[in-house]
Amino acid sequence: MTQPRQQDQEEQEAAQRPDQFFREIEIQFLIHELKDPIAIVETGLRTLLEKREKFGPLLPKQENTLKRTLRNTKKAREMLNNLLEIGRSESGCFVCSHFQPAKSLYQAMKDSLEIMTGPLSEAIGKYEAEKDAHELLIRNGIHLDIASRVSNTEIFQDEIKFRQIVGNLLKNALHHRREKLEVKMDIEDGIFSLTVSDDGPGVEPNHHEMIFKRYAQVKECAIVPRKGHGLGLAGALILAQCLGGDIKIVSEKGQGAAFWLTLPVSMKSE
Repeated sequence: MTQPRQQDQEEQEAAQRPDQFFREIEIQFLIHELKDPIAIVETGLRTLLEKREKFGPLLPKQENTLKRTLRNTKKAREMLNNLLEIGRSESGCFVCSHFQPAKSLYQAMKDSLEIMTGPLSEAIGKYEAEKDAHELLIRNGIHLDIASRVSNTEIFQDEIKFRQIVGNLLKNALHHRREKLEVKMDIEDGIFSLTVSDDGPGVEPNHHEMIFKRYAQVKECAIVPRKGHGLGLAGALILAQCLGGDIKIVSEKGQGAAFWLTLPVSMKSE
């Protein structure tokens, strides 16, 4: 009787080893280790695309393959950065500085578009001046409504986490919109607010809480079929709350969705 019991125990321990292994991994170390090879791949792809006089011309199929690979490399880097910042936030690690949220919004929009597919993704990377890029966005149904009192105003927050929050909200809206996307930004009574609205399929009220949970996805909401890791909105909410803010959703099924981010203009007294 002893031998079968011992065998059963060994089998149970063997079955638990994979989970135990992954629990014991230092996740932040793993993320750091993955970032370097991804950065090397991304640099190599950019070099092949941008220095054709050195490496020779590319056939259209070669260029499209390199661009698609570069976009997916950027997506991998974004996912790692999200995971890293969530871990840092939950452990109370912040780097606050003065920055202009209007400029950070523009950069987050540009970054979000560059990792997507389609002509707008190709075009946005060619515009350096914000004015020219804004005109391109308007022609493609994307409107940035920044209150005049915010356009040159600085806030005192963690800019890296701020851009990741905004980037996650923008990517979500870009994936779900049919034609339009609107971003409104304002500051009032010491509170910064940003609303990202789309004209997509919307979210039923009974799903509002679920979409902010890690790894949760509401499949019937997707206009553009996609695979995801389900950390976008959940990660944005975690980061916002760690910065003293919050994210709310206003949406009904079939009526689009609006995500409302609020943050204190100063995370802590200087």
